[in-house]
Amino acid sequence: MTYEEVMKYLEEVGSEQTRNTFIKHGATREFYGVKVGDMKKILKYVKKDQALALKLYDSGNSDAMYLAGLAIDPKLMTKEQLQSWVKEAYWYMLSEYTVAWVAAESPYALELAREWMQSDEEMIACAGWSTYTNYFGYAGADELDLQEVAQLLEQVRVGIHQAPNRVRYDMNAFVIGTGVHVPTLREDAQRVAQEIGKVHVDMGGTACKVPLAFDYIEKVLSRGEPKKKKNLRC
Repeated sequence: MTYEEVMKYLEEVGSEQTRNTFIKHGATREFYGVKVGDMKKILKYVKKDQALALKLYDSGNSDAMYLAGLAIDPKLMTKEQLQSWVKEAYWYMLSEYTVAWVAAESPYALELAREWMQSDEEMIACAGWSTYTNYFGYAGADELDLQEVAQLLEQVRVGIHQAPNRVRYDMNAFVIGTGVHVPTLREDAQRVAQEIGKVHVDMGGTACKVPLAFDYIEKVLSRGEPKKKKNLRC
């Protein structure tokens, strides 16, 4: 498919209902309101066309940007391209999902996660925490610097309730990710989860809720030890 054909398809399948849902969640700028299921119907025609995926992200259209994340080959992404992507991720569906998934599967996962987590820009910091958390499930505990993860847990314990709104959500997810995917630090994650308790995040008047980290860890582990994921993007 050509860029023009993809954009025309996205415009045709977008709906006002989905647009309104995205707006409640923080979407702004240009987008059609396309469900992920509808994107996947053309994914096979876009996948493996790296140039097309990059052009879709550069469009600034949120739907096209999300599709680009599904279609791109993270292993071929340069550090400069990922830096450009995170700067353009203007709401959490792009920063916490699209950019974080692609970055976590790239050769620069932890390097960029560490940098982004320290950003004063909320969406970039969100991408950093989410990238690190996603890396847990993708690479596995053997690839981690356990001392660094422990230090980050302590950073969450001390600072989560003072962090920017969406960063609080991703810090909470980091605790969950540690408890689920890093057995050596599981007790530490559970202790932090109990101490931070309920994390308050403004979800834009939607029905979405912030999971209680301790309960969520227990729920996931009740199904057995999770396996590494071959693909984070969905």
